[in-house]
Amino acid sequence: MKYAGTLTIAAKGDRELVMTRRVDAPPARVFAAFTTPAVMRRWMLGAPGTTMPVCEVDPRAGGAYRTVWLDTAGAESSCSGHYREVVPPSRFVATERFEPPLYPGEGLATLEFAEHDGGTEVTTTVRYESTEARDAVLKTPMAGGATQSYDRLAAILDEDKAA
Repeated sequence: MKYAGTLTIAAKGDRELVMTRRVDAPPARVFAAFTTPAVMRRWMLGAPGTTMPVCEVDPRAGGAYRTVWLDTAGAESSCSGHYREVVPPSRFVATERFEPPLYPGEGLATLEFAEHDGGTEVTTTVRYESTEARDAVLKTPMAGGATQSYDRLAAILDEDKAA
């Protein structure tokens, strides 16, 4: 794996959070991993043992998405929103709202998939309604779950490349 990758997470400005991770696959494959339910269910899970019983994705401008996670204790959480812009394989912009809420209001997530030395650098920028909302996210265990998810994604892309 060329990009054993480290997830970087940083506050930007007064309302944004930026996450960056490199993976060893071309942008088209990585973009597909973020927009294909069968693949998302394999990696976008956070902590070990979490499942995604619902993954509905319509990746087009105006299309909606909804994901539901079930953790090992049986607690359910979900994220839903609408795609505002979809430009395969380089970027998409979508709203996000979690239930139960991780932060007040709605976020606007911009994901960019840039080719970098034969791999892809994924940059996620989420703009929150307030500094308080952004800071609330920074206080959650989101960093650990996102890191575990990206590690799974990198492994899946490596497996799929070898197959």
